[in-house]
Amino acid sequence: MTDLQNRCLDTFPEWLRALASDAAELGEVLSVGELAEPARRHVAVGLNYLFKSLDLIPDGIEDLGFLDDAFVLRVAAALAVEANPDAVRQAPILGRLANEAGLVSELLGKDYGRLVNYVKGQGKIAARGRSVDEILGSEEVRSGFLQEVRGWATSYAAPSFTRDEKNLIKLSAFLSAKLPS
Repeated sequence: MTDLQNRCLDTFPEWLRALASDAAELGEVLSVGELAEPARRHVAVGLNYLFKSLDLIPDGIEDLGFLDDAFVLRVAAALAVEANPDAVRQAPILGRLANEAGLVSELLGKDYGRLVNYVKGQGKIAARGRSVDEILGSEEVRSGFLQEVRGWATSYAAPSFTRDEKNLIKLSAFLSAKLPS
């Protein structure tokens, strides 16, 4: 097994276990409203993806189902930091998640750019009838959305992730096939 495979197999279970707390903390960042709009938009995109009915990887798929959610949160955080470097000071979780996106980039290689473009495109997509523009533009919509994020975080149970390099092959193949060109 390569060093990259070992790092992924060690790290991804941690990301799955932390997904609920990461989402809840990002929800708090969005609720405070201190970030500049471009960074807030990327945070909202990442959180809204959690509620998308057609994920890149369906949530029920054993071992892999929520990894796309963890990846999207990290890419969205990297985009938020890119849009507003001060965001790291205002919300340290963005810095941590943005740094962790580096592992996603290493794993996906040339497909990482496709994932970044996919995440950028999610700002135009509504999930559960809510667009990112509505989340950012309406205090009432944002409040309801953040309540759903907290509810999701409370009910989320981290799935198992078997430490098997075949999971990384399946994950890469799944994303390569599902990401738009």
